[in-house]
Amino acid sequence: MSTTASTPLSLLDLAFVRPPETIADGIARSVRLAQTADQRGYSRIWFAEHHNMPNIASSATALLIQHVASQTENVRVGSGGIMLPNHAPLMIAEQFGTLETLYPGRIDLGLGRAPGTDGPTMRALRRDGTEADRFQSDVMELSGYLSGYSRIPGVNAYPGSRTDVPLYILGSSLFGAQLAAKLGLPYAFASHFAPQMLNEAAYTYRTHFDAANSLAGPNAKPHFIAAANVIAHDNAEVAQEQKTQAENAWIKNHLGRNRQITDDDVHMLRDHPAGRQVLSMLSRAAVGTQSEVVAWLDSFAAEVQADELMLVNLAPDESVQHRTLELLAPSAAESQKNSAQDASQVA
Repeated sequence: MSTTASTPLSLLDLAFVRPPETIADGIARSVRLAQTADQRGYSRIWFAEHHNMPNIASSATALLIQHVASQTENVRVGSGGIMLPNHAPLMIAEQFGTLETLYPGRIDLGLGRAPGTDGPTMRALRRDGTEADRFQSDVMELSGYLSGYSRIPGVNAYPGSRTDVPLYILGSSLFGAQLAAKLGLPYAFASHFAPQMLNEAAYTYRTHFDAANSLAGPNAKPHFIAAANVIAHDNAEVAQEQKTQAENAWIKNHLGRNRQITDDDVHMLRDHPAGRQVLSMLSRAAVGTQSEVVAWLDSFAAEVQADELMLVNLAPDESVQHRTLELLAPSAAESQKNSAQDASQVA
């Protein structure tokens, strides 16, 4: 059975800006959380590309990665992900080749097929939606630039060529699982907000993984990353209160885009079919004390045979976010398990 002691733990940070914070405040908070993750032994921290969202500060994803990498020492920093249809593969290779040159061995490049925004904003990005149709060929072109074996004669990425920045396919459906398997690349499933097809995607990816033709090289093996929301605290009631606040904010964000929603509205929407549907997006969530959350993560990792867990720190309060990272850090989780085992042996 997989355990959080043996399953690497990583973080997805959406770089939220929480009113009345400024954007600078939100970015500074993300840096502080990354520094805690760096000190506590987490494997990687990823930032996601979103556009035209006032509460998310990660639109210029490569710039944020550079800033966080400069403020940390060991943790890998990357994208979860870059929405490749928004960009020319050559430019992404140059950007991430530069990052890898500056921070060798610490940069990841996760790739998504969605635009990361709405229709009008997509058009402002000079995209019409058809770009996603060439996602596979764009991934392969990008891989060629980074490996030094360009698929476009006479065109190379400088910096970028032969940096071999590792690529990850991201997704929330079977398309991403099938493509990652076909290309022999690691796959990260967005079960923190789209859990419905998690188990089927995990099975599809492992069953069809093609190591022989892997873009990652001849020794490639399946690497499945499953995402989950977490809130851990010494006081279970505090954790549950934070969960309720996070859920209410989630309802506001998803059901209040074109109208003003009051706190009273949110309270009623929690029991409304529309509200329940929104909250179902957060069903893969572990909330409670250290032992409760660790046990949940153990079961979750075993269920989908995860090679790595990507945690989304759901707590609104920064102090609870840091405490969550401290309690779930690999060394802390192992200590907690050892203590529990010692207690049971004494008993």
